[in-house]
Amino acid sequence: MKVLIISDTHGHEENLKKVLEREGMPDHVIHLGDSEDSGIHMRKMLDCPLHIVAGNCDFFSDLPKVAIVELGGHRIMLTHGHYHYVSVGTRDLLEEAKVNGCDIVMFGHTHRPFFDQSDSEVTVLNPGSLSFPRQEGRRPGYMMMEIKEDGTVEYRQKYV
Repeated sequence: MKVLIISDTHGHEENLKKVLEREGMPDHVIHLGDSEDSGIHMRKMLDCPLHIVAGNCDFFSDLPKVAIVELGGHRIMLTHGHYHYVSVGTRDLLEEAKVNGCDIVMFGHTHRPFFDQSDSEVTVLNPGSLSFPRQEGRRPGYMMMEIKEDGTVEYRQKYV
């Protein structure tokens, strides 16, 4: 199963179009907040399920602040991260993922790619921003997650 993970598009879908041309249509797309349109335009571009949460710039949105999805035998917590103070660390986020029985937690908000498997129970990741990256080099980022039939997961950080 191929899963595209994106965040912080802020109403700009041009790079999403480029990613879809490069990667092909995934089986699922995860958007970790700050879409600024509740995924309305993205849904028109996709032929797969879109799992999306609200970010701090998704004003008047009815999207959930946190969502838990199950894909390929994995329980995945999705959040933008601003309620979990991710700008200063991922400890609170990691603990909430464990309380909810998740083995993967994904967040956005910082506009910086992040990947950590140092905790034996939970993988923590952020794909970076597809529209307004803040890391050194400022390359728009996204992540591809492949869940194999045996349940193993392969992650690849990619850039537009």
